[in-house]
Amino acid sequence: MTRLDPGRFGKVALLLGGDAAEREISLKSGAAVGAALRRAGVDVHDIDPGPDVIEVLRTGGFDRAFIILHGRGGEDGQIQGALERIGLPYTGSGVLGSAIGMDKYRTKLLWAGAGIPTADFALLHDEGDLPKAAELGFPLMIKPSQEGSSLGMAKVDHAAALAEAWRTAAEYDPTVLAERWLPGDEFTCAILEGRALPMIRLETPNSFYDYEAKYFADTTSYHCPCGLTAERERELQALCERSFAAVGASGWGRVDFMLDEAGEPKLLEVNTVPGMTDHSLVPMAAKAAGIDFDELCLRVLATSDAAEEEQRS
Repeated sequence: MTRLDPGRFGKVALLLGGDAAEREISLKSGAAVGAALRRAGVDVHDIDPGPDVIEVLRTGGFDRAFIILHGRGGEDGQIQGALERIGLPYTGSGVLGSAIGMDKYRTKLLWAGAGIPTADFALLHDEGDLPKAAELGFPLMIKPSQEGSSLGMAKVDHAAALAEAWRTAAEYDPTVLAERWLPGDEFTCAILEGRALPMIRLETPNSFYDYEAKYFADTTSYHCPCGLTAERERELQALCERSFAAVGASGWGRVDFMLDEAGEPKLLEVNTVPGMTDHSLVPMAAKAAGIDFDELCLRVLATSDAAEEEQRS
């Protein structure tokens, strides 16, 4: 594939950091993306958003923005809506897809309505809702509804540990999701330009693929090829493409799912601004598809073309 012309992107604002709980990972992702775009010859400028970020972007002569802000403020439709307000094209999903994808509960409601398989779940607004979680049966996964990088998540094996897990998750988000524990293999499917990349099967000695396993551990194993037959992988890739589009996501991202005891998929969540660190999954999947990191960053940057074309129409 011919490498994209870096000059056509103009002056690019690379939005990284922010004030969300995932700031540290966003800075690492942003450093990697910025270095790649500069190697490719893109005129890219790092911007760590503050209260004046819209004025900085509006008056800075930028032609587009590469969003690598993880979590609240950057992955939930807020910055996307602000950029649309000033007419600045940006990478990835629009306001609606970002907002739904960030909200695990509403993502699961939408998937359930669309006939897309997901694990049984309950929403916990307060401690009085804990019996609803217990009714799902143990073990459970407790997680903040609107948080990423596995922050605030915990596996709960019995009722005595449920309240503490709920309180921990509620520190990140007042709405907490209880999900029936799935003991099978965990997979992730990266999406680029609407198409699924080779899937990755994740294996960790931790109780689940948590924050430490995602970003720092050397004990996490990433299997790509994922170990499934080619036909089965194609079926699951098609399901992930469908589930990604169902929430209104576009451009690039990632869909996480597990196979249950019977080998059937149960989708977990959508990530509309996935990590781009040296431990991240989208670059691994892209490499397996023959796309090096610099080319990947250019192709993600090119997803801003859709917003630019929409503004012109």
